[in-house]
This record gives sequence, structure tokens and C-alpha cells, in this order.
Amino acid sequence: MPASAGLRHIPGSSLEARLKSSIQVKALVRRCDLAAIGVAVTARGDPDAGAILVKLCGRDTDAMVLVQTRRPDGTLGWLRATGADPVAESEADAYIARQRQRDPDLWVVEIETIAPETVLDDGIIE
Repeated sequence: MPASAGLRHIPGSSLEARLKSSIQVKALVRRCDLAAIGVAVTARGDPDAGAILVKLCGRDTDAMVLVQTRRPDGTLGWLRATGADPVAESEADAYIARQRQRDPDLWVVEIETIAPETVLDDGIIE
């Protein structure tokens, strides 16, 4: 039986190969290391398909949490999960804790920068 025997083609849709979450996180960590930006994986999720949260925090500033999502055209992007403006680090941590309770397969990466464009290629969805 062919490998695609259980798959059905839906007109107007396409199947797309996606990188595993663990590979995306490793690439993000490597990129931060190369740019000499502090980074830590504070929660490891499902290695294949776990969602990814990124907590951005400056040394003396508030924090911002971004969640990876897909745009309607299928390309990757990031949403500001804690709102347009940075929030207190304790508020960002509380948000992350709530999300981890709902989804234990969630990856959490903390990065010591408040400028997402320095480490994320996929833009912020406004």
C-alpha cells in the first residue's frame, strides 16, 4: 500500500513540509549565540509539533511574549501575546505559566533583547 493511501487531496489546499519545533528552537538558540545575545530554553515541549513562545526581555526593561503562528497564506509570523506594549516581567511569566498549564507541549525560549527583529526572521503580525 502506498504511503499516501490514507491521504486525500482537497482542491485548493497543499501539503507543506514543516520543520520540527525542536529544530526551530535549536536554530533560534544558535542565532542568538552567534549574535552574543543571552538565550535560554526554559521549557521543552513536544519535539515534533509543540508550539513556541518567545519571551523577550531587556536587562533593565519590561518583557514581551511572542507566540508563533501562521498567517492566512501559510507563512510563519509572530503575535504579541501580551499586547502591543511591553509588560512587567512578572506579568509575562504569569502568562507563560497559564499557557504551559493549558499546553504542556509548549516550548518557551527567553531571549535577552527587547527588539524581536534582531533574532526573528518572521515578522510581527500587527
